Amino acid sequence: MKKLLLVAALATPLLSGCIVAVSDGEVEHGWVKNSGNWERTFQDNRKKIAQLSLGADYQSVLDSFDTPEFTELVKKGDNVYQVLYFATNSKHSDGKITKDECTPLVFKDSKLIGFGESAMTEIL
Repeated sequence: MKKLLLVAALATPLLSGCIVAVSDGEVEHGWVKNSGNWERTFQDNRKKIAQLSLGADYQSVLDSFDTPEFTELVKKGDNVYQVLYFATNSKHSDGKITKDECTPLVFKDSKLIGFGESAMTEIL
C-alpha cells in the first residue's frame, strides 16, 4: 500500500491534460494576455480609430493595432476590400467579443476608405 501511494505521489506531476478550444465566430479574451484590462483595450482602439486618416495604408494601420478580432476579404468587381474589426465596446459582458462589439475598418486596394457601419454599407 505504501509503495502504491509513493508511486501515485511521484507520478502526479507527470500527468498533464490537453485543452482544445473551439470557436463559433466569437473571440474569447480570457486566454489573451492583458485580458483583465479589456476596457482599456476598447478605449485605446477607439482613440486609434479616431486618429486615422482616409487613404492610410493597410499595413501601417495594422501595425499600429494589436491583432484584429475579425478580418474579412472581399472582391467586388475589380476592387479588393479588406475589413479589420477591432473591439471598441462591450454589449454582452460575457467575456466574448462579437462583431457587433467591434468597429470595422474598411480598405479598398490597401487604402483606408472609411470605418464603422456606414463604411461597410458602401461595399455591401
